[in-house]
Amino acid sequence: MTVDFTDCLFYRFPCVSFGLPSIIPKPVVPEQFDVKSGTNYDLPNPMVSGLSSIRQSVGYTHPLEASERNYQKNQDRMNMILLRNTQGLHAPLRIAMELKATENIGRLPFLSSSNVMRDVLLGKDQNIGFEDVFNTSEFREQMGQPHAVVENHLGIL
Repeated sequence: MTVDFTDCLFYRFPCVSFGLPSIIPKPVVPEQFDVKSGTNYDLPNPMVSGLSSIRQSVGYTHPLEASERNYQKNQDRMNMILLRNTQGLHAPLRIAMELKATENIGRLPFLSSSNVMRDVLLGKDQNIGFEDVFNTSEFREQMGQPHAVVENHLGIL
């Protein structure tokens, strides 16, 4: 009798999670969605019910959408749990305090923050993503006069 690795891994030993959250995404998609009826073609009449938001009326989303939307948050949470299990409670507390300190570091209000310290603490400084190319300060939508922005921030204006 040969023993398969997957047989040994999944059937003989119980699943041990070591307190880590599940990596499998949990879909938040309802099993059924209903269409508001009221006309011959089951479409709402905008003259009677008014204009509605399309986003609210769409009932189906892809199961991976929620997973992709919350990927970074889940990854950070899993890293903190892994740190807590391997190094103790001090490691995630220390990183959380350092992340909080990076938020409180002041810059002038008209200068956008590059969040370099936060990226280094989270390990994102070695990754190149679309936010590194398309989110530069010279392409910001809101630009103001520096003196007016500072006076508004200080409550003088």
